[in-house]
Amino acid sequence: MDSLQILILALVQGLTEFLPISSSAHLILTPMLLGYHDQGLAFDVAVHLGSLLAVTTYFRHELVHMAGDFFRSLPRGGKKTGNSRMVWMIIIATLPIMLAGELFITVVEHDLRSVGVIATTTILFGLLLLWYDRRGAQNRDEYTTRWKDALIIGLFQVLALIPGTSRSGITMTAGMMLGLTREAASRFSFLLSIPTILMSGSMVTLELVLNPTPVNWLAMASGALLSFASAYLCIHYFLQLISRIGMLPFVIYRMLLGGVLVWIWMAH
Repeated sequence: MDSLQILILALVQGLTEFLPISSSAHLILTPMLLGYHDQGLAFDVAVHLGSLLAVTTYFRHELVHMAGDFFRSLPRGGKKTGNSRMVWMIIIATLPIMLAGELFITVVEHDLRSVGVIATTTILFGLLLLWYDRRGAQNRDEYTTRWKDALIIGLFQVLALIPGTSRSGITMTAGMMLGLTREAASRFSFLLSIPTILMSGSMVTLELVLNPTPVNWLAMASGALLSFASAYLCIHYFLQLISRIGMLPFVIYRMLLGGVLVWIWMAH
């Protein structure tokens, strides 16, 4: 990978991880459209770890309060708070992807990274996002999430294993379906990304360390750093604007992208 390829892919990842437009789809499509060789899953994970650092940095104060309240609530008779409940909701919502990811990662890596699959999921889940953005009650915040809500959001997150679905997009869709506001669904989705990215990144990093095949660690570190910077800015401005602009701009983008992908798919 040359420097320009690292720069482009890292920026693409950082700008798309937390927008409801599928970062995995863009990481697959970008090298296709620009004539690069597929960068592989290892680099994808490196730039995802940069995004992980961005979301933990952005929500650092909330995470400190959540962790403190959670551990204080564990002893018998410990005080339960909205923050401690939120930790349990994130844990529950993470369970489905822990099971499904282990079962289907090989299928995803080898059989579902195609233009046809991405075109279908880009359009289908974009329309679903628009439906609940317009039809959802949107009268609850993330601290009202119940264990059944968390489980449903976690099951929806499993669909994000399919490239083009968008992890953030499908979990925001589920949140709005359950009555969360756009901002609440977005914040829950961003917090839920932390254990999800951490688990997948840790497993692949361990494989890379144990694998005798040489790894370009400098390229991966550069990608992670660039992804961190762009993802942090993306989170900040997305949360600032989402209540005013809604999901329609992202749905329009998904429809245009899906149309281009269908054209590419049919042409080949």
